[in-house]
Amino acid sequence: MATRIPAGKVALHVREEGSGTPVLLVHAFPLNHEMWNDQFDALASKYRLIAPDLRGFGHSQVIEGTATMKEMADDLAALLDSLNVSQPVTLCGLSMGGYVIWEFLRAYRQRVRSLILCDTRATADTGSVAEQRLELASEVLAAGSELLVERLGPKLISSATREKRPEVVERVNEMIRSAPPQGVAAALRGMAERRDSSDLLEQIDVPTLLVVGRDDELTPPDEMRSMADSIATARFEIIDEAGHLPAMEQSDAFNALLSDFLPLQ
Repeated sequence: MATRIPAGKVALHVREEGSGTPVLLVHAFPLNHEMWNDQFDALASKYRLIAPDLRGFGHSQVIEGTATMKEMADDLAALLDSLNVSQPVTLCGLSMGGYVIWEFLRAYRQRVRSLILCDTRATADTGSVAEQRLELASEVLAAGSELLVERLGPKLISSATREKRPEVVERVNEMIRSAPPQGVAAALRGMAERRDSSDLLEQIDVPTLLVVGRDDELTPPDEMRSMADSIATARFEIIDEAGHLPAMEQSDAFNALLSDFLPLQ
């Protein structure tokens, strides 16, 4: 079931299926909840999967200006309230979804049962990277989200996926093309100003799975491994023949890791 639900100051489009342990799936930039379709197919019979479009993406409400990671985290907490999810959840975030998870951890630690951190980082942007994001925001507003297909698309997907699974490439490109330019720009500004969350790593005391594609150019395995080394409860896994989006590129391997990690009760 997918519908729009009030979530604090915004209305979020969300897909929700299954019952049991709640798992909140937080998508990457500049995609939407459909990046988790393979996880719904494989795991909704065992868990309560909740996958929203973050503010400004997919069919969720677009708020112009800046969409901070804290605002997105607050949206998710309000969404859980609207869905009457009172028990702690497993948070699964990929890339920008991981940035949102850091802010959720700061503000709503009591609502977190376990973590799945995929192809993400805890550090803030350097000055030059932040400046590039702001420039890209202006370009997207002027030319539309289509330019991200060529600019960002190749960095998201491994060469193996491009050669062997062209249907995944097209799914990713379709999501990028459909992203509202105002929402994309707002998220770029929010990512550019996000704070460093490295201090949180040693404080994490819940079961944590870190997953990265072996061919990820944006958050390389060594960077993810270093992050895992700072988390006492971490398990670190690399998925072969995957880039920045292993949940889509190698969904069977990704789903097997989640099935092994997630509790059934």
